[in-house]
Amino acid sequence: MIRRILIADDEPNIVTSLEFLMRGDDFDVRVARNGEEALRLAESFRPDLVLLDVMMPRRSGFEVCRKIRENPALRNVKIVMLTAKGRDVEKERGLDLGANAYVTKPFSTKELMNTVRGLLPGGD
Repeated sequence: MIRRILIADDEPNIVTSLEFLMRGDDFDVRVARNGEEALRLAESFRPDLVLLDVMMPRRSGFEVCRKIRENPALRNVKIVMLTAKGRDVEKERGLDLGANAYVTKPFSTKELMNTVRGLLPGGD
């Protein structure tokens, strides 16, 4: 089963490394570079999981997370917040809005892949 991942981040270096990492693990990957694009792609691509940066143009990751959780068609989408905002209050806000996990940048690729695999059906 091909699993679909949406990467929503506006930092080109992070997007490039995340795309490489996810495609190397045989995920079907799409990229959104702002919050509005992330919402459009979430609705059309129907990812299994979204890697969602908090600080993005046009809509924050917090807003995107809330909108995804409000959409019944996307209720099973897993959300991993990826952010440099590592304070407890930001983590708590992300989790309260419905994120399944919160990973602080810089992150270990092994830790991130373990988180992603643990959230997806058939994951290791």
